[in-house]
Amino acid sequence: MESFKAPLVPACDIRDALAAIYRRISWRILPFLLSCYVLAYLDRVNISFAKLQMQQQLGMSDAVYGLGAGVFFLGYMLFEVPSNLLLARVGARKTISRIMVMWGLTSACMIFVHDTGTFYILRFLLGVFEAGFAPGMIFYLTYWYPESRRARVMAVVLMAGPVAGIVGGPLSTWIMTVCAGLHGLAGWQWLFLLEGSPCVLLGAAALVFLDDTPQQARWLSDEDKAHVTQDIGQSARPGVHSSFGAALKDGRVYLMAFSYFCLICGLYTISFWLPTLLRTAGVKDALLLGRYAALPYLVTVAAVPVFARRSDRLRERCLHSALPAIAGALSLIAAAYMTRSLIGSIISMTVATTCIYAAYVVFWAIPTAYLKGAAAAGGIALINSMGLLGGFISPVLIGWLKTLTGSLQIGLIVMATLLVVGAISILLNRLPRVVPRAS
Repeated sequence: MESFKAPLVPACDIRDALAAIYRRISWRILPFLLSCYVLAYLDRVNISFAKLQMQQQLGMSDAVYGLGAGVFFLGYMLFEVPSNLLLARVGARKTISRIMVMWGLTSACMIFVHDTGTFYILRFLLGVFEAGFAPGMIFYLTYWYPESRRARVMAVVLMAGPVAGIVGGPLSTWIMTVCAGLHGLAGWQWLFLLEGSPCVLLGAAALVFLDDTPQQARWLSDEDKAHVTQDIGQSARPGVHSSFGAALKDGRVYLMAFSYFCLICGLYTISFWLPTLLRTAGVKDALLLGRYAALPYLVTVAAVPVFARRSDRLRERCLHSALPAIAGALSLIAAAYMTRSLIGSIISMTVATTCIYAAYVVFWAIPTAYLKGAAAAGGIALINSMGLLGGFISPVLIGWLKTLTGSLQIGLIVMATLLVVGAISILLNRLPRVVPRAS
């Protein structure tokens, strides 16, 4: 890799120059990555809206739906680490393009679901082909931003979930309502077709639009590249491990994975069950349900980036992740006892969504500060893949408990308990404090 050396200039001028460079980088790559991740998240969780029609037409129980929603994460987990290690070799541009094209085609093929078996198979394959996308993006951003800017940058990209929630609810219910019966396809079939196909086009665009590193970016000058390279190098903590094999032996990495598992259990409780919770509270009209489902995510998009900037400013991560997780847990418990109240359900789920996403976004600033180089590529994927087991367990367990008891209450309480346990594990795994510096 070509080496760049920044010229000697006053510190205040360097700070101003860096601020301008990072603004240019952010406007170049963050909107594109956010768009990619919004489509990824939408294709992952639009099953929660399709369920409203599929369950009746295909005769699926809540337990079958929960297993189908969760089996996605088994495929994801099995192939995530190899995918991210491959990204470190071939680059993010080719990896993101390959992943998006394959998952877009698979999501569109969900129109062929006709029984439980095809439902499980296609959900599993969707996870296989999307494997490595989220940790790949997180690893990719470490090439472009120093540690002091990570939480706010992660907040932009990881807001894909709430943005997908804002767009996905109204869009998905509108598609299912307007397109029902068109050309002999059910509304839920049009949902998968119309929300899966754009991923293929965006995947092809990634080959042209993205650059693997700042050094390869033709839209940055040599001086800009030098400043970015120097800033990232100076702001980084010393790498703890030099290889993925060393990271595999580190207990801290597995504790981070467990913390993430607990956060993901809470996150996908909302993603997969919010529409069902709103229907239980009395919302029967599909279009109205989509609008109500967007409300928690609107608040999340407004609040979480502000919280992430505070974490960056104070250079504190553990408390900024653990405390919102606890607040989210308390809100889930409140939601468990308000399942028949529409206003109570919306308020409690809005607070839960905002707090859990705040914990989730800030959490990723912890492993990206701890792991570097090859250890980061594999270690981040390992944490994400082990943590995403929560994406399997959460819908399966809640679906089973709802089928058994006829209520979401016990499932919500169990997920709230896991969030509290996750918050405690984050606090037990605090990294040494880094003294704030201007950035």
